Amino acid sequence: MRRIRRLPVLACAAFLAACQPASPDAAPDTTPAQTASAAEVPGGGIQAEHLARHISTLASDAFEGRALATPGERKTVAYISEQFAQAGLSPGGEDGGWTQAVTLERSAVVGPVTARVHAGGTTRALANGDDIAVETLRPSARVALSGVPLVFAGYGITAPELDWDDYAGLDVAGKVVVVLINDPDFESDTPGRFGGRALTWYGRWTYKYEEAARRGAAGVLIVHETEPASYPWATVRNGRAGPQYDIVRDDADTHHLPMRGWMQREVAQRLFADAGLDFEAEKRRAQAQGFKGGALGDATLDIAFDVERDRITSYNVVGVLPGASRPDETVVLSGHWDHFGIGEPDASGDAVFSGAVDNATAIASMIELARVFAAGPRPARTLQFIALTAEENGLLGATYYAAHPLRPLETTAAVLNMEMWSPDGETRDISSWGKGRVSLERDLAAAAAIDGRTWSPDPNLEAGLFYRADHFAFAQAGVPAITIGPGMDQLDGGVEGGQAARADYFAHRYHQPGDRFDESWDMAGPTADTRTVYRLAEMLANRDGWPAWDADSEFSARRVTSDAARATPAQ
Repeated sequence: MRRIRRLPVLACAAFLAACQPASPDAAPDTTPAQTASAAEVPGGGIQAEHLARHISTLASDAFEGRALATPGERKTVAYISEQFAQAGLSPGGEDGGWTQAVTLERSAVVGPVTARVHAGGTTRALANGDDIAVETLRPSARVALSGVPLVFAGYGITAPELDWDDYAGLDVAGKVVVVLINDPDFESDTPGRFGGRALTWYGRWTYKYEEAARRGAAGVLIVHETEPASYPWATVRNGRAGPQYDIVRDDADTHHLPMRGWMQREVAQRLFADAGLDFEAEKRRAQAQGFKGGALGDATLDIAFDVERDRITSYNVVGVLPGASRPDETVVLSGHWDHFGIGEPDASGDAVFSGAVDNATAIASMIELARVFAAGPRPARTLQFIALTAEENGLLGATYYAAHPLRPLETTAAVLNMEMWSPDGETRDISSWGKGRVSLERDLAAAAAIDGRTWSPDPNLEAGLFYRADHFAFAQAGVPAITIGPGMDQLDGGVEGGQAARADYFAHRYHQPGDRFDESWDMAGPTADTRTVYRLAEMLANRDGWPAWDADSEFSARRVTSDAARATPAQ
């Protein structure tokens, strides 16, 4: 029998480094307890025991880690649908039902991965999961690369607007490209062309794969380092241990690399040394303007593995509460339901990736918010509740929805996505991911102030969290959107306690079997955070104006193209 570990979760790692509390001038100098009655919440308010019940159910072994296309998914979709109905929502999916079908391509490595690197007369075997972590989404039954040259392309970035091209003069067609994670400014003392330590889209691993594919590369190996990646090797390994998914693409043969993956920093250091190069020196060189990539000496790679491919249908779960006076306008409340299913056991023997914090907490909040809103007066705008699939596989449920919306995106006022509430006690603040440059951040601050709380902007912009949550798919379509996560300034423990708890969660439970519900959780935090989301959603759903991107946002121009569809003036 599999042994199940039941440890108290000490933090919710929405961010990878410590958040700082907002300025004391950002909101009234009061505590949540002093002002919680400032505005009543219908239906008896947000109930901690309701949240705990939903989380414990969704994160139980019966749901098998909520992986796509498994009995765990079927149970999850059924549970959310049932709870939406009991809360008082109407079906908002396809054909009058609760779901939106999301067809995905699934690729799984089957059998062993054999990999060897040859350089400077030395041959080294590479163990998948320990030295490298590889995958493929290219339509093929087998990956077989033999004697493929390895080339170093710095950070793998081509950014004409920044006068930066790591591929300048470099032919990578049919070769495997070794690139660094993040972008050149991450370790710089002063901001450079990439604006400092804040992660840009160019620093994301997804961009690096796409750029190399555009150049005809046979593969990419990204050098993993915990700080610039903002997560440990365990996250990389576990995320690639199971099937990989993508939306169905007509150009999948050219869109995807034959092979893609990561390598440990120590492996890269040995490879560079065998090729007669110093890894640190090459890394510093890649951070300078005018960097020129090139071959890693005579290094070549052999790698082979079999791939099992098929198509699966997963589901977004959608419920609506029709608006009272402007039902054609929409405020979305969202969060992802999926996690990693059953995988390799950890040291305790636990193999179920329960995903209690990530992201059963948000689904529980969504269900409770549905109940509370349905119990009160109808807001002017329609509230749409979307439990999204395949976030862990690259925001695919959100990406699919944005391409096939069930309600017009032009008259969707806002998307309020929720992620990973912290069960470590109430905080004085609430936060949002990344630098959104959108009016919703200011609205969130106003909503928090109703209960004497503050909004803490994300100080850890180098983690690139804006690009790593489901709201990003909506933002790319122009819809004002944010992801809301927990604050850091604990009522009992302060910022120091919040920092310690979050670091512990991220190191020991995030994307690992240890992310389990425990009855010792302090539900005051998720309750307060859910209440703040209620305040914000109520505010937006009853407002006449429209949330908007700031003028310097990259999404502002996209939103402008649909201005005519919004009858009321933009704020």
